[in-house]
Amino acid sequence: MTAKVVITGIGIAAPNGFGVDDYWAATRVGKNAIGRITRFDPSQYPARLAGEIQGFEARDHLPGRLIPQTDRMTQLALTAADSAFEDAGVKPGDLPEYDMGVVTASTAGGFEFGQNELQALWSKGSQYVSAYQSFAWFYAVNSGQISIRNGMRGHSAVVVSDQAGGLDAIAQARRQIRKGAKLICSGGFDASICPWGWVAQLAGGRISTSDNPERAYLPFDVDASGYVPGEGGALLILEDAEAARRRGAENVYGEIAGYGSTFDPRPGSGREPGLRRAIELALADAGVEPGDIDVVFADAAGTPELDRVEAEALTAVFGPAGVPVTAPKTMTGRLYSGAAPVDVVAAVLAIREGLIPHTVNVTPSPEYAIDLVTGQPRPAAVRNALVVARGYGGFNSAVVVRGTH
Repeated sequence: MTAKVVITGIGIAAPNGFGVDDYWAATRVGKNAIGRITRFDPSQYPARLAGEIQGFEARDHLPGRLIPQTDRMTQLALTAADSAFEDAGVKPGDLPEYDMGVVTASTAGGFEFGQNELQALWSKGSQYVSAYQSFAWFYAVNSGQISIRNGMRGHSAVVVSDQAGGLDAIAQARRQIRKGAKLICSGGFDASICPWGWVAQLAGGRISTSDNPERAYLPFDVDASGYVPGEGGALLILEDAEAARRRGAENVYGEIAGYGSTFDPRPGSGREPGLRRAIELALADAGVEPGDIDVVFADAAGTPELDRVEAEALTAVFGPAGVPVTAPKTMTGRLYSGAAPVDVVAAVLAIREGLIPHTVNVTPSPEYAIDLVTGQPRPAAVRNALVVARGYGGFNSAVVVRGTH
């Protein structure tokens, strides 16, 4: 089946904005939310900056019984799911439970919850370890908790492929709707800003060690030296367009029009990385040509080698400076599995307003033949947007988001 799958609701929790309106207001003016870590003392670590969500208190949004069961990642995801349903004008209890499903992505799972329980084990003994540790750390816990809280007993799944996972989850949700599901809640969240999670992220060797929030995360800049991690993500309510029309959905943001994914060849093989092919597959799936794409939301790895690979892929598909490119994640840091869903949100809002958000703090290197939007937002008629994401280990994914008007 090739049913049109549309976004009818959004829930977002990002370092620069909680909720659609706050996020977009901050993004369109270039609000930088990167700063020194406050969730623990980072002074002993080589990297000390992150994109944190400030002021979030789970008890303000969720029943008290859920708090001891859940990691911060899941608390953010549950809150975003509530917002997404409200935004879509959907009360899950009013829909058949087997018509609704959940597909989320997670890179790390509930790291902070796991750290706290391991500390209890080492310092106090096994009798002090919570029974909820059995699932609160797990990659699939967001899908499970969202489905339980909302009575959703249809297709449920989790995707684990780092940054690319957020797009892979949305694509899997689209497939399920085309197979007959009426509604899928999909996207990604991560929140691993804790000592244990921080050490794991540092082990990847790509995190910036700069202490200057304005110069730490600089994709496509001559001074690029790594990325800054962040926490948060977004969840989307995805529906069959005709079903959404029949129920009277009032807030259709856009269509998930195309998707492509590839895996990079073995290092040292001499073969081309898979990103270009993923983009081409997404365009073909959407039935569009490169000239139909009005903006690219870049993966923006922030390391010279990976930036070069992305710039070359974009140039190969669109030509030198052939399409505006932006990376609003420079305001938030890279949110792992939450990053690409947040970019999808930025894409549909850019389509709605006719405004491409800019890449903050970056001075584009002449080495890259791309039209990077910097300095200020760029007014533009946006009909089709491409979102690109890559994950550790060679995952590449791309999604075409199309306006509905």
